[in-house]
Amino acid sequence: MRDYDPVRWRSHVLVSADPLFLARRDTLVAVANRHAMPAIYGRRDFAAAGGLASYGANLAEPYHLMGSYVARILKGEKPADLPVMQPTKFELAVNLKTAKALISKSAAAMTA
Repeated sequence: MRDYDPVRWRSHVLVSADPLFLARRDTLVAVANRHAMPAIYGRRDFAAAGGLASYGANLAEPYHLMGSYVARILKGEKPADLPVMQPTKFELAVNLKTAKALISKSAAAMTA
């Protein structure tokens, strides 16, 4: 694959909500922004740290669901009878400062 040029083929980045990536949040955001790569992250923390956008589950909802599970178990329900619960509330966050910077870099690259 000698013909592969990572700069030529870069277009965007999608980072999941895995804690492994959260531990490297600042580095991931800095690299994506430095290379003017639009990036969407799975956690709101990334957009707050300067990332372009995030889309993922509301982080407070799972804790509320866990509390309701505990309450149901303490009232006598069998854990095996409880339904599987998944997040139903999702959040989209866009960092406008980063968006404006990426648009400026893209426009400058097109006119160069």
